[in-house]
Amino acid sequence: MGTTAAFDSTASEQLRPVLLACCDVPAWADAVLAGRPYADLDSLLAAADSAARTFTAEDVDRALAAHPRIGERANGSTVDAKWSRGEQAGVSQDLATAASLMAGNQAYEQRFGRVFLICATGLSAEEILAALQARLGNDDDTEAAVVAEELRKIAILRLRKAIDEMEVATA
Repeated sequence: MGTTAAFDSTASEQLRPVLLACCDVPAWADAVLAGRPYADLDSLLAAADSAARTFTAEDVDRALAAHPRIGERANGSTVDAKWSRGEQAGVSQDLATAASLMAGNQAYEQRFGRVFLICATGLSAEEILAALQARLGNDDDTEAAVVAEELRKIAILRLRKAIDEMEVATA
């Protein structure tokens, strides 16, 4: 796995929705599309990473609207819902954890006016809760930078998944 042949040869109108499922920021998707063809996977990921580092506050707000709260399972059969469920697989669904996540999400939303976002892949519920509690102490500017970084990490992770899925589909 790890080539860009399928990505580079897919029509833009078919690929753009895949990129928006990775990160619902049209300027990011357009920048990634505009860089085709890519020499290799590393070049593609570097271009996507670079484009993600330019997210505006409006871009982040738009992208956050596509993410469920931590601890809430995304519904539906869309690729981004499937990815979200996989990314949150480490989040325990026991009642105490669910209650802690709900309370933490509410406190975060009251404090910052948006959903708590973290790249949850590979993290336990305890690690997510610790990060949530720590980030409640951030000032607005620091937290905005952290959210943009978490969104960037998710976008790159999902782009890797999309490339792998495209390769499997064309193999």
